[in-house]
Amino acid sequence: MSDTHTPPALSDQELAALDAHWRAANYLAVGQIYLMANPLLTRSLTPEDIKPRLLGHWGTSPGLNLVHTHLNRVVKDRGIEALCVWGPGHGGPAVLANAWLEGSYSETYPDVPRTTEGMGRLFKQFSFPGGVPSHVAPETPGSIHEGGELGYALTHAYGAAFDHPGLLVTCVIGDGEAETGPLAASWHSDKFLDPVHDGAVLPVLHLNGYKIANPTVLARLPEEELDQLLRGYGHDPLYVTGDDPATVHRAMAAAMDTAVERITAYQRAAREDGVTERPRWPMIVLRTPKGWTGPKEVDGLPVEGTWRSHQVPLSGVRDNPEHLRQLEAWLRSYRPEELFDADGRPTEQVLACVPEGTARLGSTPYANGGLLLRDLPVPPLEDHAVRVDRPGSASHSPTQVLGGLLEGVMAATAERRDFRVVGPDETASNRLQALYRATGKAWQAQTLPTDEHLARDGRVMEVLSEHLCQGWLEGYLLTGRHGLFSSYEAFAHIVDSMVNQHIKWLRTSRRLPWRLPIASLNYLLTSHVWRQDHNGFSHQDPGFVDHILNKSPEVVRVYLPPDANTLLSVADHALRSRDYVNVIVAGKQPTFDWLTLEEARAHCARGAGTWEWAGTEDGSREPDVVLGCAGDVPTQEVLAAADLLRRHLPELAVRVVNVVDIARMLPHEEHPHGMPDSEYDALFTRDKPVIFAYHGYPWLIHRLAYRRAGHANLHVRGYKEEGTTTTPFDMVVRNDLDRYRLVMDVIDRVPGLGVRAVAVRQAMADVRTRHHAWIREHGVDLPEVEEWSWSG
Repeated sequence: MSDTHTPPALSDQELAALDAHWRAANYLAVGQIYLMANPLLTRSLTPEDIKPRLLGHWGTSPGLNLVHTHLNRVVKDRGIEALCVWGPGHGGPAVLANAWLEGSYSETYPDVPRTTEGMGRLFKQFSFPGGVPSHVAPETPGSIHEGGELGYALTHAYGAAFDHPGLLVTCVIGDGEAETGPLAASWHSDKFLDPVHDGAVLPVLHLNGYKIANPTVLARLPEEELDQLLRGYGHDPLYVTGDDPATVHRAMAAAMDTAVERITAYQRAAREDGVTERPRWPMIVLRTPKGWTGPKEVDGLPVEGTWRSHQVPLSGVRDNPEHLRQLEAWLRSYRPEELFDADGRPTEQVLACVPEGTARLGSTPYANGGLLLRDLPVPPLEDHAVRVDRPGSASHSPTQVLGGLLEGVMAATAERRDFRVVGPDETASNRLQALYRATGKAWQAQTLPTDEHLARDGRVMEVLSEHLCQGWLEGYLLTGRHGLFSSYEAFAHIVDSMVNQHIKWLRTSRRLPWRLPIASLNYLLTSHVWRQDHNGFSHQDPGFVDHILNKSPEVVRVYLPPDANTLLSVADHALRSRDYVNVIVAGKQPTFDWLTLEEARAHCARGAGTWEWAGTEDGSREPDVVLGCAGDVPTQEVLAAADLLRRHLPELAVRVVNVVDIARMLPHEEHPHGMPDSEYDALFTRDKPVIFAYHGYPWLIHRLAYRRAGHANLHVRGYKEEGTTTTPFDMVVRNDLDRYRLVMDVIDRVPGLGVRAVAVRQAMADVRTRHHAWIREHGVDLPEVEEWSWSG
């Protein structure tokens, strides 16, 4: 789209106001890195004014301050709703400076007022014990993006824009961050942005040339090659380049105005005129020196415009008088006496470009999603539950049953548009295709007659990048909506680091009373390890649960529902919950139905419990052995083992315990869902052998239960990295999780049983031997395995 007109040039008065705001923000950024006293330089600096440990990142801060200043102007002049995602690493000094200038910081933290005293506290607390982090974190008003790990800014920005049609999300991307794989994939998010129902994203690629110690790739590309790259991603770049402040201010103002006008025109054409052509959205390429306006040279070496300005340009200020002199000259170069009055308050000129109220970037409700969150209308589970006349009498695909519930949620949110399902090209593969009766798959690129379920306004999002799925959903949740991430279990590991950052965000947010709870991040891990026999070893990995359970216990929850009705109950709880990361592991293949909906609800509420109908206890004494299980396939194998024991060793008192909420295995002191010792001992006993069949790596159960009194009697079977392309039952045999191995474990571990039941043990071993020969001849599992059903 060509410009309809050239934006009016800044007046000298507007230019002076913008420059004053920018200089004030730069002054505050430098002050946070260095000063712990004398914030307004009312006297010459002394070593005692300087922090003993200098931490922070100056190099990116001037560019971030420039973007913030100019975004303020367009928000105020045009009356638009805006949010900014600050991608460049540890750019915290800049964003904190701007929040303090506009007043949102002092409203959030009244002990840091816009006064000289407050400025002093702002400075001292930065990267200081008991203070605030050096990066844009949950503590920062107006933020939804943890700046400590690079790569996710743009996908977070798009997640925030989806289904917020009135919102402009500006995203500043550092040129170091632009080298990461997730950010490279994020450029394709524009093929999923609906100009009718979604807001807009304005990427600002900030090329200051360097990372911590090296040049950056995009900054060293010839401009023609860079332009071709960005246009190839579908953007129409606007360029702002220079080191003269007045020139850059005028160019940046023109670029911002042009970008906003183009965005508005695209949205109007789609919303009012029915235009369906995918827009070529504008973006800004901002090329300014790294460490702009800072020391040009230190100790005879160039600093401004080089990698040396990345963190702390003057590192010896407390000990080196020349460094101290340079720091004072640097601070005074911003002319603070023009920017703040005698009491430390910003002057009218500094605040001339700042919007008011919730239009301020630090006060926008979009950055505190709990302010916008509404309860999710989850349909009654009775409408979707499967009928269970007796345990194991029928089977269903649990995720297919769940798909009907999700369809109901999607239909119930059709008007309000605050629920999305994301996944890497696997929605139908994971048996959730019922969703397509309520919505299509979001898609703005070319469509062909052979395509199915694509829709410009779709709210199912599929892309073969787990990073994008994770980032979109995080941005969506953090701005007040709900969602679910469906993935093959093995490849959830791709977002290990991303979910770690989100968990840290939630943990910190829980300690900030001004941040309201947001909807939980919900994972459905299916196509799991025990039913990836056809895809083979590469698709067999249940370790995401281990990763999650290492994290903050007040945030993480892991559920392994054994059948369709327990999955419905767990999903209902997860979708309604707040401030958690819920991981649900459930198979998509048909699984026996064990519990009615009423029983499933009670069982899930307990998190772990006995299945009396499956055991052979009579209640008069403790069991001889406990068969524990967690996960759908382990549950089936345990019940099949219990069935064998019932037939071959009827005198044995067997207790069957199923665990849905895996954190129940932890002590109560270590996780809110953990069991007190008394409850654990009553369930598993203190001294009887426990044979536990677990969905994942067996050592996790040992780690969770190592402090229990009966841990020495706990024997866990699970996945032990034995896999290939084979039959379903061979997967459990290879990992010694099969029913015959479990029976052998019982015989080996119940005192005195080994001698009495030697023939039974030998029969179990013989079946395993026969299994190996059978599958190699016939390519399918033994008939007694394929045709087995619960007969208890």
